[in-house]
Amino acid sequence: MPHILLKSNRNYRLIFSASAVSNLGDGVSSVALPWLATLLTRDPLLIATVATAQRLPWFLFALPAGVWTDRADRRQLMLRADIVRLALTLCIVGMVLSTTALPLPEDSGPGMILTLAALSFLLGSAEVIRDNAAQTVLPSVVAHDDLERANGQMWSAEQVASQFIGPPLAGVLIAAGIALPFGLDAATFALSAGLICLVALPPSRPRTVLRLWPALLEGLGWMRRNRDILRLALMLAAINAVFIGAMTILVLYAQEVLGLSAAGYGLLLTCGAAGGVLGGLTAPMIIRRIGIRASLLLALFAFMLLQLLLGLFSSVAVTGIALFLEAAGGMLWNVVTVSYRQRRIPDALLGRVNSVYRFFGWGAMPFGALGAGALVAALEPGLGRIAALHTPYLVAAAICFLLLFYGSLKLRFD
Repeated sequence: MPHILLKSNRNYRLIFSASAVSNLGDGVSSVALPWLATLLTRDPLLIATVATAQRLPWFLFALPAGVWTDRADRRQLMLRADIVRLALTLCIVGMVLSTTALPLPEDSGPGMILTLAALSFLLGSAEVIRDNAAQTVLPSVVAHDDLERANGQMWSAEQVASQFIGPPLAGVLIAAGIALPFGLDAATFALSAGLICLVALPPSRPRTVLRLWPALLEGLGWMRRNRDILRLALMLAAINAVFIGAMTILVLYAQEVLGLSAAGYGLLLTCGAAGGVLGGLTAPMIIRRIGIRASLLLALFAFMLLQLLLGLFSSVAVTGIALFLEAAGGMLWNVVTVSYRQRRIPDALLGRVNSVYRFFGWGAMPFGALGAGALVAALEPGLGRIAALHTPYLVAAAICFLLLFYGSLKLRFD
């Protein structure tokens, strides 16, 4: 039964709880951070700069983070990253409280938005360390046969916290004061750090001191020899680039195309949460029924469909359906690919190979965010604001169609 892992495995329960708590804060900040950016500027390229800065560390630091994860105490890395994120989020609170009036005037200059981008970059850097350590520690906590269940269970809880509860709560907090959601985010990082302190991992073999470049080359070499995982990493790069581009523009799309307030935008994101929870809970069953390959193709079809819906329609209901499909497909993709990697990659190489995988898969995100913002800014003078806001989704749908075609030819697991 799904509840047995939580009941019987104390370490998994603590990691699960820390993840759920910190994801509640992430869900709040996922609405509050872009909303704060729109209060500082209406320029889509500057708003995209904040999203780009937050994701750029995956491109810059994902590879060395894998070496650090394999040669350090993974629990300590998670703990320290949470403490750093706590301090940085408090800096955002201080920045907001020091601002006399929001929204800022149009001619106020880019200073505040660039400060927010800098803090976002540092938060993203801590996230790189924390997420890589968290994903590599799970096989030490649960049995390999339980990885799909553990991952699906954890990600479903993350979806509930970060999408069901966090976004609407953010809308309420923003209405009361834009600093409040960031204060709550800081509190969740503090609680997550406290829970990680209580985790007691089983004894592991002494870790050898790894030199950076030889260790990286070893991880890269393993990835190159295992073409199925390399292929998934490259596909994930394209998926994440179009996804983060879509989400970067969504905050303006929600305000200007759909006419939503902060509370309405938060409620809209809960549609994605419903899809994510359903995807996380049903993914193990779907994988057993139709297999790894068909599950991934199903996820790719959902990605293509959601982008088409956002590109062709201007409806709150249709947008909610699109976000539902994206989250369900994303959860199915993640449960398949992460469990597959955790089972296939040797533990001594898990941090490095995961970091190489994420370098490709997540390193593309800042370019997707910046590209979407630049595309809207470039097309707006000729097409108009509304048509320009729809265009990134049509481009993303075409890319997802190509991925679906490629996957049907190249993915072979069963």
